[in-house]
Amino acid sequence: MTSAEQNLYKPLAGKTALVTGAAQGVGKGIALALARAGCTVAINDKEESPLTYQIIHEIRTLGSEAFAAPADLRSSAGIQSMFDRLAQKFTRLDILVNNAGTQTWAPFLELEESAWDRDIDTNLKGTFLCSQAAARWMKDTGGGGIINIGSGSIKLPFPRLVSYSVSKAGIAALTTIAATELGQYNIRVNCVAPGAILTERTEQEDPQYAAIWATEAPIGRVGMPKDVGDAVVFLASDQASFISGQTLWVDGAAFSKPNWPYKLD
Repeated sequence: MTSAEQNLYKPLAGKTALVTGAAQGVGKGIALALARAGCTVAINDKEESPLTYQIIHEIRTLGSEAFAAPADLRSSAGIQSMFDRLAQKFTRLDILVNNAGTQTWAPFLELEESAWDRDIDTNLKGTFLCSQAAARWMKDTGGGGIINIGSGSIKLPFPRLVSYSVSKAGIAALTTIAATELGQYNIRVNCVAPGAILTERTEQEDPQYAAIWATEAPIGRVGMPKDVGDAVVFLASDQASFISGQTLWVDGAAFSKPNWPYKLD
């Protein structure tokens, strides 16, 4: 295989990445996609668990390297400790994917302050603190890419997902601000906003999830974690070297479809 062919199949060969909330669901799909693209991947979750070591094993079977990087992302001390450990493994961090998140289903009038704080602190504060720590490191090593995971919930209002939706809207704003400030250091910042993605959690919440959302998406199917992972790989690659401050919607056009009273066919 020529070097050009190698770059085509392993566009991130030799790169290092940290994916938060990577033990399962969308985060796992992202970590596997990065590994297939040639990355060494640090797997973050709040705590180490059998799921952590399962994905590490899967990544190693793909021919890439992975290791656990547990941390509570609501804590600046916890995040700093994680980055200190990363510095013992990596000489540089090329890619940060802020994926970790929590959500609370509750009507607006019934959402408790503790749930609001947990979702905002994990999703938005955690993204800010991780991005800040990563950018300081990237600034000193020639640059890198930060990719935040947003949500289709900022395009259309999702009833009963108040704190989650607000946190994701904040992430979209954080993306543009960080991209503007960090570009001078060769750090690109983008956002991937998934629509309906079939994971263990969404299937448990609704066994008809895939069927329902397949009818909502003009493309005719529900999304999979790999769809999000492939978008992340693109934004992390040299093919996206002039793309920063953008939100890429990965929703099969579900949230672009108008509420049109007439049939489209």
